[in-house]
Amino acid sequence: MTATKRQPHRVAELFAGVGGFRLGLEGAGWQTTYSNQWEPSTIRQHASEVYTYNFGESGHSNEDIAKVEYIPSDFDLLVGGFPCQDYSVAKSKSSATGLQGKKGVLWWEILRLTERHQPKFLFLENVDRLLKSPATQRGRDFAVMLASLGNLGYAVEWRVINAADYGFPQRRRRVFIVAELGSPMTSAEDVLAKGVLSSTFRSGGATNLRTGTLSENLVKITQDFGVGEKVTPWRSSGAMVNGTFHTQDVTPLYSGSAKNLGDVLLPVTEVPKEFYVSKDSLAKWKYLKGAKSENRTHKSGFEWKYTEGAMSFPDPLDRPSRTILTGEGGQTPSRFKHVIDQEGRLRRLHPIELERLNGFPDDWTKTGTHGELSDSKRAFFMGNALVVGLIKMVGKTLASRLN
Repeated sequence: MTATKRQPHRVAELFAGVGGFRLGLEGAGWQTTYSNQWEPSTIRQHASEVYTYNFGESGHSNEDIAKVEYIPSDFDLLVGGFPCQDYSVAKSKSSATGLQGKKGVLWWEILRLTERHQPKFLFLENVDRLLKSPATQRGRDFAVMLASLGNLGYAVEWRVINAADYGFPQRRRRVFIVAELGSPMTSAEDVLAKGVLSSTFRSGGATNLRTGTLSENLVKITQDFGVGEKVTPWRSSGAMVNGTFHTQDVTPLYSGSAKNLGDVLLPVTEVPKEFYVSKDSLAKWKYLKGAKSENRTHKSGFEWKYTEGAMSFPDPLDRPSRTILTGEGGQTPSRFKHVIDQEGRLRRLHPIELERLNGFPDDWTKTGTHGELSDSKRAFFMGNALVVGLIKMVGKTLASRLN
């Protein structure tokens, strides 16, 4: 008998950016059948241009996600790195229409499409600030997310991952969220021990265990959760099944090879001169990077003492880099841009080096369907991107669960 070749598992991608999720998942054997990327604040859709230049236009949508009524292809996994917003809900005018999320909040579009298509798995990514927002009700937004997925029958697992803890050359902390419909695991404790994320990212001891339950009533959560609390209940890992959650802090456990900032650098002969720090701007760079304790005066006349600590200048090459931010590009001196010393000369990071820090192929963001992109725009993409290698790791575990 001839063996039947296994068909690749299928994934639909929302908030696709320049394709980090797709690169990682396709490296793990997944097939992307649909993608959507729409930037509401710009006329020209730069990220979508880069995406289609690299992957082609087949299955890609460049339209407002709120106008996407359904995803026109079959898929097993729905993924997306969605914006961190206020996820509270409000009662709609008509009681017959149930709950209504705040207008323009993109989480509700994910939930709407999840409810319609009911994929086996969701894999979402966000900044770790999500676990403690908003400041007035610590942890409320994440509680709304957990409860809304639970109401659809999903078991949910989350883990805060610092890419550098697993051998990657950038200290980039993000919260990964995996939800499974019809999970065979019947308790949050089981998911914490044997879930997708706990199986992908090994960890040592656990501390600060907290357990509890969440109401199914999202309006009640919006009104009551975290009121008066100064600290979020959500720790760096956790799981929720049938409204009961377990959450705890875990210590990463990794023994493989590791890369540092110095491992991704271009040879000096390939770095254009505009990336080097000029003598005229050096004093400004040193001031912005240095410690400060100075009196400042607002234009209204209000005076205050401004203080901040020093940052490494230049950035050390024998450690993982700091987190890439969206403002990394451009020649203007900045406290938060990376500056390195390469063979005795100070310079900023090149877009290729930023791509390497996130695990993208060289010059992935150089060209879109309408031509080449600026260095600043390329840096902006990488400030918004994710670490491709981490996505590939999770993708392999998800594929094995479906197999």
